[in-house]
Amino acid sequence: MSIWESLAVFAAGIGAGTINTIVGSGTLITFPVLLATGLPPVTANVSNTLGLVPGSISGAIGYRKELQGQRARIIRLGAVSLVGGLAGAILLLTLPSDSFDTIVPVLIGLALVLVVFQPRLAAALRRRQEAAGGDAGHPDGGPLLLSGMLLASAYGGYFGAAQGVLYVGLMGLLLREELQRINAVKNVVAAMVNGIAAVFFLFVAEFDWTAVLLIAVGSTIGGQLGAKVGRRLSPTVLRGVIVTVGTIAIVQLLLR
Repeated sequence: MSIWESLAVFAAGIGAGTINTIVGSGTLITFPVLLATGLPPVTANVSNTLGLVPGSISGAIGYRKELQGQRARIIRLGAVSLVGGLAGAILLLTLPSDSFDTIVPVLIGLALVLVVFQPRLAAALRRRQEAAGGDAGHPDGGPLLLSGMLLASAYGGYFGAAQGVLYVGLMGLLLREELQRINAVKNVVAAMVNGIAAVFFLFVAEFDWTAVLLIAVGSTIGGQLGAKVGRRLSPTVLRGVIVTVGTIAIVQLLLR
């Protein structure tokens, strides 16, 4: 890797760490850059996953204030997400990407719809549950959220582009919680999924240590930058950022 390629990978790591903390989809910045340096797709994907783990942790630390009082929720969602992340990592090394290439843009598009209409959908869902004699739904999303997080995490362990958009869409609809606090949980869960996939890849997959280290340092810096910016955004602006990034992700995936 030349000095200019190294600088490009490092810069991509900063960008990915920043955007992952605010929204997700940082992989769409780093993955193409790694491919441009000549790395094979699977090696680039594995190296990218390993490198983004410190950035995910950095972003989660940056959102520590919004994480207060959510320990039980994180443990519950994190447990199923770890299972899903490991399953996705195994699929990456055993299945062709064609089956995922078709469904991923659809999943991201659905997540964007959930993000945009989340306030109305959540309010309508609670009214229906209250009318049926319920208590406005399970405070932690119940089995439906756990199932959704399991599947979203399997996708995250496999590739991870716009993984955060899926998380925010699911939790925004099914949790009675502010969007910034949901975003904080998203960062922790993403760090756990990337972490379990990274541990698996360390033992069974090929990766490029130079790329991993450059992205790790860059994404750690970006995680702190993203936390500073993301925590100051209003829910409306944050939704706008999520939709913009998610739309770009869909276009990139369709043109890949």
